[in-house]
Amino acid sequence: MLIPSRTVIEPYHVDLMAKHDIYLDAHDFELAASPDEHATNENLVTRASEEIKEIFHFVREKKTVPYEEINKTIIPTIHQATEYPSLFSVLSGLQAKDDYTYRHNIGVGVISTMIGKWLGLGEEELSVLSMAATLHDIGKVQIDDDILNKPGRFTNEEYLLMKKHTLYGYEILQKTPGLSPRIPLVALQHHEREDGGGYPHGLKGDRIDFYSKIVGVADIFHAMTSKRVYKDATPFYQVIRQMQEDGFGKLEPMICKLFIQRLMELSIGDDAVLTDGRRCKIVIVNPLDIVNPLVQVEGKYIDLSKERELHIKTLVG
Repeated sequence: MLIPSRTVIEPYHVDLMAKHDIYLDAHDFELAASPDEHATNENLVTRASEEIKEIFHFVREKKTVPYEEINKTIIPTIHQATEYPSLFSVLSGLQAKDDYTYRHNIGVGVISTMIGKWLGLGEEELSVLSMAATLHDIGKVQIDDDILNKPGRFTNEEYLLMKKHTLYGYEILQKTPGLSPRIPLVALQHHEREDGGGYPHGLKGDRIDFYSKIVGVADIFHAMTSKRVYKDATPFYQVIRQMQEDGFGKLEPMICKLFIQRLMELSIGDDAVLTDGRRCKIVIVNPLDIVNPLVQVEGKYIDLSKERELHIKTLVG
């Protein structure tokens, strides 16, 4: 895979394909839509984040979830946000600018939906997964705002209270008519881990619902790549490396492997900043070392799998 679909073709793309004896004609591409013909991914996510914030406030007051409203307004936006052609265009909108608690729910919804599509889930299954992922943290409506918005690490007592959001979410969603039973189950289990080291019940392996495993992967990835009041976003290569390591114990290995592989393939053609500060373009993903692709820097190619001290720090527009 040299260039992802829906990429805006530039001269270096043509040169890259020519080196592989690939030549384009008029039937191979279409004119790109001008930027003002559709909302940017960031606009979509921001709008959905504002809507989910209102939903959370409604649930806090009424103790019931307006399922039909979410299904009509937020879920279609989440599905639309997965259609952008590059990794940067997807992730840039998901990074929390403010109100991390609410944007995180949309981010996990988008990432989980992408994973579901890559897994080949049917339309009905995907709809349940999207809803479950978007509502995975609904139990936080019963956690005090002073704790949710605390600009620093939790005390032991605060952390124990925060962990109860899984139980609170399960209870709220179970009382909501018309929901698939897997939706409250995801709220309950998304912090469970393959090795039994998660919470609230320390479940292992096949005792954890498959959708909970998907949402668990999306939850960790979005949390690590987001900047918050008390910490910066983790460098991109460290996130991917950590996800790889977690796939050998904490997270479902098949989901983790697929997620990382497709994520890196989606990054082909994106600009990035290396750990030495130089700007580069991701050219080819190495299937044997997926974290360290071939990049183009100032007209030269660098194989990051051979430059062990050099990594991708962040993706940029």
